[in-house]
Amino acid sequence: MDKKKIIVMNGIHKGYRLGEDMVPVLKDIHFQVEEGEYVAILGPSGSGKTTLMNIIGCMDIADSGEYYLDGQPVHEMEEKGLNRMRNKEIGFIFQNYQLIPTYNILQNIMMPLIVRGMISKEAKEKCMETIKLLGIDHRLEHKPNELSGGQKQRASIARALVGEPALLLADEPTGALDSASGREVLKLFQKLHDMGHTIVMITHDMNVAKTAGRIVHIVDGQLYEGDSLPQ
Repeated sequence: MDKKKIIVMNGIHKGYRLGEDMVPVLKDIHFQVEEGEYVAILGPSGSGKTTLMNIIGCMDIADSGEYYLDGQPVHEMEEKGLNRMRNKEIGFIFQNYQLIPTYNILQNIMMPLIVRGMISKEAKEKCMETIKLLGIDHRLEHKPNELSGGQKQRASIARALVGEPALLLADEPTGALDSASGREVLKLFQKLHDMGHTIVMITHDMNVAKTAGRIVHIVDGQLYEGDSLPQ
């Protein structure tokens, strides 16, 4: 039996206007991710990977083509629908963590549930299992600036998980970490993958990409599977 498709992209094009010219950034992208896959999108700066990530994350829309996320037609949605997809279907993990500095770690992790209208007590109870899984239950009353980079990223991952999204979308998740903390975070990603989570990771680092189950290269706005890179 075929696995459920979390991401289906058909013929995605995206460009930006520069003066009177339209500069193409993504060119005829066809991309699928099955439920439970761990995929790395690997590419250098300027390759189009950030634009692709923004479209996957419903932070931008394609100029043409179809994009289905967990079976829902993102390409047909207005801003309200895109907001709902970002909050409900995607757990974001950023290079710079994007934790709210004036909130403690527990408040940061609970935020996606509070945004959905859940009361604080219920949100805290729902978060605790994930918090223990990530090993930061002793840091909940601390502010982000009191944590190490690795602990901040664990909090960011916990925040991404608590809403039970269809997709975890990670943007250079080890980019701001020292090598030891980076390795610990990548072990966590493997653990989450083993638990059945669907992960798409954006990276420029081949060593990081190799930890994923599948690597997709992006070069000059086009995707290439495996080793089928242009010569």
